[in-house]
Amino acid sequence: MALKNDHYTYRVTWSADDNEYAGLCAEFPSLSWLSKTPEGALRGIRKVIADVVNDMKKNREEIPEPIANRIYSGKFMVRVLPDAHRKLAIQAAEAGVSLNRLASAKLSK
Repeated sequence: MALKNDHYTYRVTWSADDNEYAGLCAEFPSLSWLSKTPEGALRGIRKVIADVVNDMKKNREEIPEPIANRIYSGKFMVRVLPDAHRKLAIQAAEAGVSLNRLASAKLSK
């Protein structure tokens, strides 16, 4: 049975080890589904997630919130080595932008 309003984050990738496509879900990183076709891998992992979520509901377990439904502030702290901080500050100064803008641009690539 499919999940109603399924907002989970799915990805299909080739698995050279298995010689098949692997369906994955970011919110449930320990689960996967293998198939000969990408479409089959996606259908399979979506069914696995639906089954797991339904089972979790029955057992009154906490169900992961879909990443797509989460609200993000746009702020997070990153710690770097002092030499990396200095290097980035120099790059930002030379580019005439703030360190924050430089870091954001590098992270967005």
